[in-house]
Amino acid sequence: QIETELKKQNQNYEKKNYDKIYEDVCDLLIKDKIIAWHQGRMEFGPRALGNRSFLASPFNSEMKNILNKRVKFRESFRPFAAIVLEEDTGIYFDHPEPNPYMLLVYKVKKEFQKIIPSATHVDETVRIQTVNKKENLHMYSLLKKFKEKTGHSVIINTSFNIKGEPIVCSPENSIKSFQRADIDALVIGNFIAKK
Repeated sequence: QIETELKKQNQNYEKKNYDKIYEDVCDLLIKDKIIAWHQGRMEFGPRALGNRSFLASPFNSEMKNILNKRVKFRESFRPFAAIVLEEDTGIYFDHPEPNPYMLLVYKVKKEFQKIIPSATHVDETVRIQTVNKKENLHMYSLLKKFKEKTGHSVIINTSFNIKGEPIVCSPENSIKSFQRADIDALVIGNFIAKK
C-alpha cells in the first residue's frame, strides 16, 4: 500500500531494511534535519506517540524556532515534547517513572538543560514520552541507534501535521503533507524519501 501510494504521488523514494532506516534517520537528525515519521497504525488521543510524528534533534538551541518556522507555524512560546528510552528516563529527568502517553511534565536535570536545550522549556521542564521495546519497537530501535551515535536517547517528538490540518492518518496523507511542507525526509514504513 505504501509503495503503491508513493508511486501514485510521483514521489522518489528508497526501500531499505529497518536497520538502515534507523541509521539514515539518526544521521539526518544529527545534521538538524526534520523527519516526518509514519509507522504502523494511527494513534488516537491527544498526543503523537511515535507513529505519526515530526522528529528533530534536541541539541540545537534553535531547533524549536526552526520547527515553528518551517512546519508548525505556531506561537513561539509553545514548547516541544520529547521522546526518551524508558530505561533512561531517570538519567535526564527528575522522575524515573514511565510516561508512555506523554501526559506528564518532568523537570530536566540541571546537567542536561544545556545538552537538550530545544526540548527544555523556559521553566526547565519538558513533557516527555517514554518508550520501551514492547510498546513501540521502531521508535525504541531508533532511540537506541541515536544513543549509540550521540550518547543520548532523547529526540524531539511533535505531531505530524501542518497548521490547519489534522494529524496524518494514511500513507496518502503523509506523502501529500511531506510534499507540501518544508520537511527534509519522510520515513513511512521501511521507505524513505528525501528532499
